Amino acid sequence: MVRKIGRRVCSGLRLESHPTHSELHTGYRAVGRRAGGQPGDKTAQKVGSAQSSSGLSNMQQAEVLNPRVANQACEDNTNITLVLGGPLYQLYLRTKLARPTLELVPRRVASIALICWLPLLVLSLLNGSALGGVAVPFLLDLGVYTRFLGALPLMVAAELIVYQRLSPIVQQFLDRGIVLPQDRARFSDLVASAKRLQSSALAEGILFVAAITIGHWVWKENMMSDAPTWFASSIGRGQHLTLAGCWYAFVSLPILRFILLRWYFRLFVWYRFLWQVRALPLHFHLFHPDRAGGIGFLSGSVSAFAPVLVAQTILLTGIIGDRIWHAGATLPTFKMEIAEAVAFLMLLVLIPLTFFLFGLEEAGRKAQREYGILASRYVEDFRCKWIQGQGTEGDRLLGTSDIQSLADLGNAYSVVSDMRLVPISKSEIIRLAVSLIFPILPLTLTMVPLDKIVDRLIKLVF
Repeated sequence: MVRKIGRRVCSGLRLESHPTHSELHTGYRAVGRRAGGQPGDKTAQKVGSAQSSSGLSNMQQAEVLNPRVANQACEDNTNITLVLGGPLYQLYLRTKLARPTLELVPRRVASIALICWLPLLVLSLLNGSALGGVAVPFLLDLGVYTRFLGALPLMVAAELIVYQRLSPIVQQFLDRGIVLPQDRARFSDLVASAKRLQSSALAEGILFVAAITIGHWVWKENMMSDAPTWFASSIGRGQHLTLAGCWYAFVSLPILRFILLRWYFRLFVWYRFLWQVRALPLHFHLFHPDRAGGIGFLSGSVSAFAPVLVAQTILLTGIIGDRIWHAGATLPTFKMEIAEAVAFLMLLVLIPLTFFLFGLEEAGRKAQREYGILASRYVEDFRCKWIQGQGTEGDRLLGTSDIQSLADLGNAYSVVSDMRLVPISKSEIIRLAVSLIFPILPLTLTMVPLDKIVDRLIKLVF
């Protein structure tokens, strides 16, 4: 809504710079004059007021008259958020579950979690399958907890994290001069294109239909057990959903799938944006200490998306835990699935950073060539002055700054020679892997009882 207001202010009043409070009032008085009256004419003022009210509500006009809000909307043409926009975002605003900048996270998380989990508890209690009576009671189903009280709330809360971290990352393309001034208009067009795609109602509609249809078919084929559970009972040759199962299959799971698919769509928008940016004539800083040509800030996108990835390992933990406790499986039998899932999730956020690989490789070769020439000149002058004694008479080696300059030259050359082809360090990759594995660690208790682990720790300490 704020961006929409900003566009109307910028286009309707034809302001070349950010509007001030008085300029906005002047613009609205101009509307009245164009309607055929003088500035003091009450009829013209009414016409101008009616024309402005036709496009903006009273609340929106109040926000427009706030210079801070209007300036923020006008300056938003170089920021990409991935999360502001789309029918779900508009639903958040209409139902007071969010403000324009995604505040009210606890309210949003609690509402969605209760919609998906609380009816299941109530219906399973009424059906007598909450604690017993079936092979898998509701309160003993680990997957329900991990899906609707773990993964889903985390994916909803991740929207604010991505919003707060991603915009500053994109802005650094301009702040660091990676995008040259003559290419800023093209960069703004790429941002605008990404915003239009992320706000597409058609795209979210397709995702929602896919979550209901294809997602339900996949779940029915692969997830429904032959044994009676809290959500399905065996009658004759087939499985029949209980009341709790109907809510689970047609409300709770579709919401979870839609939120997950929506995040994958947001990642696709991020992929597309970075792929288009890497085609610009970027100005890499060859001697930047981040050893990534000055675009090391892109590694921040990994931590921004990390909560979304962790939510998926929480989902995996619930699935494996149910198989262990209710089907007699063991944790080692899932080691390949765990390794593949962690590798896939890591690649999901690391792949877009490789889009700049060829540009960084070329920049690295250029930096080594240029700095190699400079270093050769310096060491030759140093040799002539201090080794061959061609310096001016009276120069003393003790206390000279030439030695320190030679050392600084070596340190600077190591920055150039160690330039990374992907703007992320090994330590950041390790932190990502640890954060993904962490939700799975509690499953190790199924292999070694907790009391034995405690006993071993006590023996190690004492």
